[in-house]
Amino acid sequence: MRLSHLFTRTLREAPRDSEGRNYELLVRAGFIRQLAAGVYSFLPLGNRVLRKIADLLRSELERAGGQEVMLPILQPRELWEQPPLNGGLSRAEAYGAELFSLQDRKGRDLVLGATHEEVITLLASEFITSYRDLPQRPFQVHIRFRDQRRPRGGLLRTREFVMLDLYTFDADPESMDESYRVVREACQAALERCGLRFLLVDADSGAIGGKDSQEFFVPIEAGEDDALICDQCGYAANREKAEFVRDPVGTDEALEALEEVYTPGVKTIAELAEFLHVPEERTLKCVCYTAGGRSVIAVLRGDLELNEVKLTNVLTRAKLDVSDLHLATPEELARSGIVAGFTSPLDKDDSILIVADHSITQGRNFVAGANRIDYHVTHVNYPRDFRVAILDDIASAYDGASCARCGGSLHMVRGCEVGHIFKLGTRYSDVFHATFLAADGTSRPLLMGCYGIGVSRILAALVEQRSDEKGLVWPLRVAPYHVALVGFDMDKETTRTAAERLYADLQAEGVETLFDDRIESPGVKLNDADLIGVPLRVVVSKRSLKNGGVELKWRHEKEGKIIALDEAARTIRDLVQKRLHETES
Repeated sequence: MRLSHLFTRTLREAPRDSEGRNYELLVRAGFIRQLAAGVYSFLPLGNRVLRKIADLLRSELERAGGQEVMLPILQPRELWEQPPLNGGLSRAEAYGAELFSLQDRKGRDLVLGATHEEVITLLASEFITSYRDLPQRPFQVHIRFRDQRRPRGGLLRTREFVMLDLYTFDADPESMDESYRVVREACQAALERCGLRFLLVDADSGAIGGKDSQEFFVPIEAGEDDALICDQCGYAANREKAEFVRDPVGTDEALEALEEVYTPGVKTIAELAEFLHVPEERTLKCVCYTAGGRSVIAVLRGDLELNEVKLTNVLTRAKLDVSDLHLATPEELARSGIVAGFTSPLDKDDSILIVADHSITQGRNFVAGANRIDYHVTHVNYPRDFRVAILDDIASAYDGASCARCGGSLHMVRGCEVGHIFKLGTRYSDVFHATFLAADGTSRPLLMGCYGIGVSRILAALVEQRSDEKGLVWPLRVAPYHVALVGFDMDKETTRTAAERLYADLQAEGVETLFDDRIESPGVKLNDADLIGVPLRVVVSKRSLKNGGVELKWRHEKEGKIIALDEAARTIRDLVQKRLHETES
């Protein structure tokens, strides 16, 4: 491809509306342009990278028995409104405002596909009738839509994105587990071939539902997620899921009598600890919510942070409608008799659901609110002084916490999820009556798995992980082109003829080449080559020709080398093929 004909252009300066490193570099290098918040056009360079990432995923998943399909973006809303057979939220309720909704000209309610579990299950119910038809592993690479509240981070969180999702259908739990292993390993192999550094961590199932769930987690500073990694046993989990040990505090103390103390203007845990000269772990923190029209007080030790995802899961298991879960408003607090800043689980009637973290059992003689302004109560103990409806894990693990598996130390890593895999079981086959005839003649529901990989997010994560001060640094396997052919002095016949000849030879050898044939200064051309990030740069100049040929330099190298012009195309082809082989190995 000639750079002079390319449907894009590079920028010298970062865009004013920069949303982070991947956005800045991809815009400057001419890979993407933003149309609206969270909505992007992929230009030829960006689209080539997307296609290469998707093709790597395709090749690994087809090797694992996958079959590619294409499912409709427009879906009847009624599919999303089917509730699970065991109760709980429908998918439309679970997604809430993130689900793009619309109507056709006849007033029928539709949604733009955020995922395709419902659609693929309906197809499976039609085509899978016997155990002889199993296993099945259809997948697709398609655009998804989610109305994010705050699209941000460039391509890391968008409202329209490219995603691969694969669905497995199996006859029994053992077969489902085997499909999970096979597809997980295929996804891992594809991500490794993309050149991405990632971790496989335990994760929350979220709105997809299901049993076991893991994420492909990419460590990057620009990420908005945290993972906890044990330094001894290797346990790894997203912060929304991570288990940890609550260190005991004063559990050998005798229970003391309640005592009310005057604490004027003291509303936060930090202020309370300072005012009473006690550590924060000797206090109780209360966070007030409303869900399904009911008041909920979440109680945990003051040194810990409430994990809203864990709380949501606990409330869901308790059959509470969490579609409108939110921090209680002043009006809702007043209706429930809750005093903001001074509330506690003491003296609450059954109309208020109290959910407490296990940490309240790992201490004694806590300080808690007195349920009246400017007062707290000391020596509060559970279960002597207050009731709890649900005792569960609702606290976030933290850096340095003790691992629940081995007692080692958990360390927090910042990053983002680029893929999420689930064992769904019969969550969707039950709803849509997707059954098969087993070997013993009985009718059974299909067992499902779901595997989603964010193609456009992989692209962004690679930029975050592998760029430098000069620009993009693409792994050879997913680079838009393998070779950047840079011709200096293109208005001079000698260099122009040599560069054009080499370009023709490289094309004949099947080498993916981006030819900078513009009449620009050498500095502009070299800067653009580094900014675009093509792995191998080949310079044809008056000086290189005088020195015996053309100059080769890999993107990460400081110095280049001269090779003969007559042998250049074959040498470059061999270098690229060798490097591709090495990366595969």
